[in-house]
Amino acid sequence: MSSAPAKPADLVTVNIDGKEIAVPKGTNVIEAAKLVGVEIPHYCYHPKLTIVGNCRMCLIEMGMPAVDPATKAPVMDPATGKQKVNWIPRPQIGCGTNASPGLHIRTNSPMVKDCREGVTEMLLINHPLDCPICDQAGECKLQEHSTAYGRGYSRFVEQKNVKPKRTELGPRVTLDDERCILCSRCIRFSKEIAKDDVLGFIDRGSYSTLTCYPGRKLENNYSLNTVDICPVGALTSTDFRFKMRVWFLKQTPGIDPESSVGANTEVWSREGVIYRITPRQNDAVNDTWMSDSGRMLYKQVKAADRLLAPMIDGLATAPEMALKAANDLLKAGSVAIVGSGRSSVEEQFLTKKLAEALKVPASLVSRVGQGDRLLISSDRNPNVRGALVTGLISALPTQQLTSLASDIDAGKVKTVLSVGEDLTAAGLAAAQLAKVSVVFLGTHKNATSDAAKVVVPTLTIFEKSGSFVNQQFRLQKFAKAVPGPAGVADDLITLSNLVSFASRIITPADLGGLWSSIAAEVKPLAGLSHALLPATGHVLDASAWADLPVCEGETLHYKPAAVPAAVNA
Repeated sequence: MSSAPAKPADLVTVNIDGKEIAVPKGTNVIEAAKLVGVEIPHYCYHPKLTIVGNCRMCLIEMGMPAVDPATKAPVMDPATGKQKVNWIPRPQIGCGTNASPGLHIRTNSPMVKDCREGVTEMLLINHPLDCPICDQAGECKLQEHSTAYGRGYSRFVEQKNVKPKRTELGPRVTLDDERCILCSRCIRFSKEIAKDDVLGFIDRGSYSTLTCYPGRKLENNYSLNTVDICPVGALTSTDFRFKMRVWFLKQTPGIDPESSVGANTEVWSREGVIYRITPRQNDAVNDTWMSDSGRMLYKQVKAADRLLAPMIDGLATAPEMALKAANDLLKAGSVAIVGSGRSSVEEQFLTKKLAEALKVPASLVSRVGQGDRLLISSDRNPNVRGALVTGLISALPTQQLTSLASDIDAGKVKTVLSVGEDLTAAGLAAAQLAKVSVVFLGTHKNATSDAAKVVVPTLTIFEKSGSFVNQQFRLQKFAKAVPGPAGVADDLITLSNLVSFASRIITPADLGGLWSSIAAEVKPLAGLSHALLPATGHVLDASAWADLPVCEGETLHYKPAAVPAAVNA
C-alpha cells in the first residue's frame, strides 16, 4: 500500500550543557537531553502521559538568547563575541519545558545539583529503607537517583510517618503506601489511557495517601500497567510479589496471542520457569502497555490439563508411533484439515504444504469477542492475517465449521486433522466426531483431544519461536522463552514430518531453512527472514486484502500518545 512521504519535522536548535542539537519543535527537554547522552532525572514525567510537574526532580537552569527590548537586535557578550544568554534566576522543571529556538539549558550546574539533592532528601524523609525486601529493587528509580544525585545523608531526625503496607487496590495490584512518592503516574494512566478514573490522593502533606474512589476498585484489564510505570516499589503485582529478584530473570521478546492487536511483550523467566510478562515498547502497536489478561497466559505452561504425552486410542505411546498412526490415517484419504489462527506463520505455511500434498482444502476457525477499543480486538486470533498471507485460506474464517459438519454427515470425510482447535467449540457434535478418526495436535486437553484417535502434544507460544501477522499486517516475531516438556516436539518438527511423509519430499523444520522456502514461495514475504526481522516488526503490503470485511471493533482503536505539552506556568 502506497503512503504519502512523511512531512519534514520543523527543527529547532537548542543548547544543552554547551552542546547544540537540532530537534523537532516542541520536543520535551527531557527527551532532547537524551539525544546528547544527558540524563535529566525524573519521577512523575512519563513520555506517554500528560505533564504534571509535581516531583521537581527534573529541575534545570534555563536561558534564552538576549535581545535588545527596543530594537530586538541580539545582545552580544564582548568577552566571548557570542550572543549573551539571559538565564532565569530560578530553576525550572525540565518536563514542563519544550524545545524552542535558541533555548539553553544547564543540567549540571551547582544550582541544579543542590536542587536534586534537596528533592531526594525530601522524598526519603518518610520512605522506608526496605530495599533488601522490595520487589522494585533492581528497577527502582528512587534507588538509582538517590545513589547518583542524592546527598548521601539526611538532616531530618523526626520519626518516619507510618502508612499501610499491604493495601489491595484491586484484585491484581497491592499498594505499599509508605513507598509512594506521590508522582501520580498511576492516576494519570488510569484516567488517560485505561479510561477508568478510579485513583486519587487523599489527605495533605506527608499524610497524603493513594487510594481508590469510595466504592471503586482498580480492577480494569490494564491495572498492572500502573505497576510497570510506578518508579518505586509502591504498586506491586499481587501475582509476582516476593517471588523472584528481577536481576536473576532472563528477558525474552514475545507477542501477546490473545487477539489480533499483537501487543509486544517481554517474558521473564529463570531456569525454565516463567515468573511474569510485561509490555515491550513498540510505539506503532502498543506503546508501552498491555492487558492484564495477557500477562496471566504464562500459567498455561504448567496447567493441570496440559497434554504431555502422545496417545493412540487414549493410551500413551511413543512419539514415533503416534506420528506413524497419524500419517497412516492421513494417507488413507477423505481428509479434512482444520488449521488455526493461533498457529505461527511458519506453522501455517507447513499446514498449507500438508493440505497441498494431500490435495485437500484447509479451513480455519474464527474467534470473535468483545473488543475493548484499546489493545484487545474483536478478532481473538493472533494470526488470521498470517493464514491469508501464506495462502492457507483465501477469505476470513467463520466461527462454525458448518461445511465440515455436512461433509462428515454425508460420509465425505473419514479423517479430520485439527491443529490445536477444539472442534466441538466450532460446532461439531460429539456424534459427528465419533464418525471420523480425529488426529489432534494441541497443547491442552479438550473434548476434541478426548475423542481423538491420535493425539500429538505440541508447545505453547512460550516454548517455541515464530512470527504472527497482526491486524496492521505487521509481521512480528517472538522467541522461545523456556524449554518445552520432555518428549514434546516442536510444532514445526511435527508438521514437517507429516508434510514429508505425505509429499515424499524432505521439508525443513528449522526456522532458517523454512524461511528460505517461505520467502521463495510466498510473494508478500519475499526477501524476508525470521532472523532479520526488526524488533518492531515489518509492515507487509496488504493491498490484496484491502476489501475483506473485518469484525466489529477489530481495527486498531488505540493511538500512541502524542508528545506531551508543557504545563502552563
